[in-house]
Amino acid sequence: MKKILVILLISAVAVFAFGCGGGEGTAEEETVKLVVGATPVPHAKILEFIKPILEEQGIELQIQEFTDYVQPNLALSDGQLDANYFQHLPYLEQFNKDNNTDLTYTVSVHFEPLGLYSQTISSLDEIEDGAKIGVPNDPTNEARALLLLQDNGLLTLKEGVELKATKLDVVENPKNIEIIEMEAAQLATSLSDMTAAVINGNYALDAGLSISEAIVSEGKESIAAQTFGNILAIRPGDEERPEIQALSDVLNSDEVRNFIEEQYAESGFVPTF
Repeated sequence: MKKILVILLISAVAVFAFGCGGGEGTAEEETVKLVVGATPVPHAKILEFIKPILEEQGIELQIQEFTDYVQPNLALSDGQLDANYFQHLPYLEQFNKDNNTDLTYTVSVHFEPLGLYSQTISSLDEIEDGAKIGVPNDPTNEARALLLLQDNGLLTLKEGVELKATKLDVVENPKNIEIIEMEAAQLATSLSDMTAAVINGNYALDAGLSISEAIVSEGKESIAAQTFGNILAIRPGDEERPEIQALSDVLNSDEVRNFIEEQYAESGFVPTF
């Protein structure tokens, strides 16, 4: 009888140990890692905000920060990232065309207005003959910057160029403004070398610039606001991945809408959903 009891006790302990070990393995397997690239502000901050929400759904969100507009798409295309969040659709479409990639997207999250900033002047009237004005050098954002300057009477572009405009399309320039093309991330740090610069919203925020400080900026109801919402980019076919769907849903949630409106009101950022 003692032998039988010992055998039963050993069997019970083994079953318990095996059951506990198997349970831990299952829990680990249920946790899915999702690597998302983003520029620091506000994209990475928004992703940090939703980390706990995704964790509750069994998704471990890892954020990889970038400070330029090229590497995040290259990293996504070659599989280093599962998604990225930093760009608007016109930029992504131009990138695909220029780099023979086929990246796509799931949702639009927010819009960041471009603004004309300066350390030396505070109004358009103060822009003198021969002024130097910096603009982003990537195709879509340069066109967008030039359209902002045109909308405010500083220059005139060739008719019909719109989002394909470059400084070569300037047909009227009454103040002989020198357009300086520069990497978008460098404009804020180079502001002291120019009369003014058209700066992307995220880089302006990163440099401590408020939209209220801009001489002029894109309006919330402008065509730009409808066109340049920042999106969650992915590889084709990943739309059906449950973790990508979960990320997309959370980025378009009431929690994120409230976060953007509360945290980035001074920057003029607005949700697009």
